[in-house]
Amino acid sequence: MTEKPPTERRLSMQSAPLPEDELDRLEVLRRGGWLDQAPKASFDRVTASVAQLLGAPMALVSLVDEHRQWFLARFGITATETPRDISFCGHVVAQGHVLRVVDTWVDPRFGGNPLVTGEPHIRAYLGAPIFGEQGQPLGTLCVLDRRVREFSREEQKILERCARAIEALMKG
Repeated sequence: MTEKPPTERRLSMQSAPLPEDELDRLEVLRRGGWLDQAPKASFDRVTASVAQLLGAPMALVSLVDEHRQWFLARFGITATETPRDISFCGHVVAQGHVLRVVDTWVDPRFGGNPLVTGEPHIRAYLGAPIFGEQGQPLGTLCVLDRRVREFSREEQKILERCARAIEALMKG
């Protein structure tokens, strides 16, 4: 059974800010032609493998455009995209480095997020940026859990290595 977030306090949520180079980043993303592609087995294998390696029930390769995060690959989630303004991955794109959230309920950026308070009930998040050819973060490789979780440094390194593998696959 999934726990419900505490109702005795007002839950907040913050959308990610836009990166300074947002227009250039979006151009690189569009030029790559990765949005709205049919699923590819190579990306799905990496996503499933990282979920298994890190013992997480969900993993995604998420690409962030102006309005949404679109899932190039997914494991444990049926949705193919979510709005950008509620995306965890938008925060990774904005900051350009790994984001670790141990408990979404107590993080002011995510406590009131509909992905936390409803399906898929994200309680912990670890996301590594996926960089385009010019170094802009285009999206993430991330793992999600339905329980509070401390991700170790080793788990973070595994995720970052797998994100570099996704970049290599994207370059062809």
